[in-house]
Amino acid sequence: MTDSGATRVAVYLDFDNIVISRYDQVNGRNSFQRDKAKPAEDFPDRLARATVDIGAVIDFASSFGTLVLTRAYADWSAEINANYRGQLVGRAVDLVQLFPAAAYGKNGADIRLAVDAVEDMFRLPDLTHVVIVAGDSDYIALAQRCKRLGRYVVGIGVAGSSSRVLAAACDEFVTYDALPGITVTQPAADDDKPAPRRRSRQTKTDTEPEPPDPQTAATGLLTRALRIGLEKDDVEWLHNSAVKAQMKRMDPSFSEKSLGFRSFSDFLRSRADIVELDESSTTRLVRLRES
Repeated sequence: MTDSGATRVAVYLDFDNIVISRYDQVNGRNSFQRDKAKPAEDFPDRLARATVDIGAVIDFASSFGTLVLTRAYADWSAEINANYRGQLVGRAVDLVQLFPAAAYGKNGADIRLAVDAVEDMFRLPDLTHVVIVAGDSDYIALAQRCKRLGRYVVGIGVAGSSSRVLAAACDEFVTYDALPGITVTQPAADDDKPAPRRRSRQTKTDTEPEPPDPQTAATGLLTRALRIGLEKDDVEWLHNSAVKAQMKRMDPSFSEKSLGFRSFSDFLRSRADIVELDESSTTRLVRLRES
């Protein structure tokens, strides 16, 4: 049975909204509309600069509690969206296919997402938090309805493309650049300069990348969990049990024992170059070491 005191989170991503907004933020207003008809290999640097870190979004959402469902809405036949397959599948995101309506130029993500979210709240009455990843003002009514139904509403959008009214309608609203682990990318100086055409087309591959070193991956997971906890709670130290819980939310496969440590405290001590551990009392506290 579900613990009645547990927080359970549903995440809904208007994928086109967040990807296009990020592209325009980094490469200049309306850049996506100008570039979308070109082959992707004509502007690889612009695409790379605007890549959205889906992991950072989901990690932040997991700081509110257990993720019970995560859905992303988009036309997955579009190349720019299909390129995120690895990130999304790796985080167990449910991909909802939307077919663009040529007559209107919209994919209907806002309608489908809103209908699903309201249905989920009635179907899953134990949902406590709803995370809406989009900045479109079309989601104001959804945020208001979720709050009226007793859910804590979190919005995540791209600065410069997010509705102020939507932010006000949420219990909490965070810009993508402010998420822990995101590096702020400065707009390119040659935003309006056409990119040279490459002579050869890049070949796609479905081969999965080599898995990272488990120790290195665990260090990165620990750093992200600490940043999220310290920034979210505005504290100097965190209980090590809270840090481990956050790491498990972000990566359920994490286990200090599989890394060769008898306890989580031993794991923290092995990372003394990046963390400080206060063991002066029975309550162990941890924080990031100042660089």
